[in-house]
Amino acid sequence: MLTELRIDKLLLIDRAELRLAPGLNVITGETGAGKTLLVHALELLLGARPRKGCVRPGSEEAWVEAVFETSPDLFAGEGLGLERARALAAADEELIVARRVGADGRSRAYVGGRAVSLADLRAVTERLLGFVGQHEHRRLLSPGFQLDLLDRFAGDRQQELRDCAAAAHQELVAARRRLDQLEQAAAGREREIDLLRFELAEIDALAPSVAEELELRSERERLRRAEELARAAFLCAEALAGEGTEVSAFGDVLAVAEREAAAVRCADPDFDRLLARLESLRLEAQDLAAELRSYGERSESDPERLAAVEERLERYDRLLRKHGGTVGAVLEHAAACRERLAQLEAVEDAIAEARERVEALAHGYDELATALHESRVSAAPRLARAVERELRALAFPHARFEVRVEQAAVAGPLGRDAVAFALAANPGVDPAPIREAASGGELSRVLLALTAVAGAGELPTIVFDEIDAGVGGRTAHVVGERLASVAESTQVLCVTHLPQVAARADAHFRVVKELAAGSATTRVERLANDAVVAELCRMLGADESDAGARRHVETLRRAA
Repeated sequence: MLTELRIDKLLLIDRAELRLAPGLNVITGETGAGKTLLVHALELLLGARPRKGCVRPGSEEAWVEAVFETSPDLFAGEGLGLERARALAAADEELIVARRVGADGRSRAYVGGRAVSLADLRAVTERLLGFVGQHEHRRLLSPGFQLDLLDRFAGDRQQELRDCAAAAHQELVAARRRLDQLEQAAAGREREIDLLRFELAEIDALAPSVAEELELRSERERLRRAEELARAAFLCAEALAGEGTEVSAFGDVLAVAEREAAAVRCADPDFDRLLARLESLRLEAQDLAAELRSYGERSESDPERLAAVEERLERYDRLLRKHGGTVGAVLEHAAACRERLAQLEAVEDAIAEARERVEALAHGYDELATALHESRVSAAPRLARAVERELRALAFPHARFEVRVEQAAVAGPLGRDAVAFALAANPGVDPAPIREAASGGELSRVLLALTAVAGAGELPTIVFDEIDAGVGGRTAHVVGERLASVAESTQVLCVTHLPQVAARADAHFRVVKELAAGSATTRVERLANDAVVAELCRMLGADESDAGARRHVETLRRAA
């Protein structure tokens, strides 16, 4: 609820601070005293355009600030203002919203001490204040609020249906989005399938492996240098065996050394071991020479085999360039292609399943929407009759009120219905949409009747400006009773000229205009008991010393 309202330098108001009560708060004062400035301060907090010249002469800026006690569930949605308000409410901190208006007409908005856009400010304050004025009607007349009001009147079961319908609609929207994605994917899948199959066929035809690639590259190098390898093998064999060369071969040298050492064989075991190693070395040289000659004989150039190796390696290189540079990357790409191909080939089944799910969810949503519609159609005339009874008590003896349940342009979370309230305030005319058929004062009383019958929902505070326009006598008592009844569940701030309303106030504020040094100033004061009696006497057109007026006031207060 609204706990404090602070105003600085707003036209005639130099400074004002109102500490409001939880129930019914009334604002009274002489005509022209400046009550409309308090109303305009609230309008500024709701994002209205500043009135021209609203900054007090001689001041650089006007400032309006309101303090609210809130809860996080009021601020669902996206936006800087809502996020800031939600965080403060979750921390059990008071929420302060403010509007600064410069003398040049420019303004800034603040939520929780942070600058926000006007849209963000409005998104927050419209969750906190319902405003009904002579020239303004905000959330209370929106089609969405009228739908909510009818549903609240329909009872607790309706809220359960609303919750179920909202959940079903959310599921349905998600399922339709999934179906659209699948159908879009299916539209271009043939081309993608062809490409995947081509790439897989190219990879499968080669059947690449890391081991084969290494072996092929080694074989290519060997085939390219076959003649050089053969020549080197023969040269090494000749160096070891000495065949066909005039140079003493390594094997011959070893044989000579072995013959010389044989003369002292068995003279010393240690020498015999060394001699055995020498013999082994000679035999190894002979074997190695034989193997080198064999290798040289085999290492003949093979142009056909080299061409085949070159061709296969070219296929390897082509795949490596296309798919990552390594055989491992090519194999990973092939695995990904197979997985994607399986997904695309199964998309028809997925589409069929998605369509079945959409149909099932649509059927469930339709049942809930139908139940909501039937409940609304049933509740609409009952709400209309209840409001008409209230309007007759509020000086609309011939009022006709209709609650129209129509087909919405688009089905939404709350069903397929659009609700519109229609009013004929006078006989001989047909009911018309409420925002067109009611003047400012009539509108206030119509909405008072609506809130008295169906409540104000989640709105913590409702502001009624000049609800008593054209009201007197018995009707004034009824207006006071209805306002007090609404104030039992919702904080009410009411600008009034009716003592019958003001007598029921939980907090009474008086607006006074004073002249000093040729300058007018408006101040706002909260009245204590004796001051309340004096103000009520003034509102009755009498002086506070008038004994009859004071008795009348006491009667009004006891009746409250």
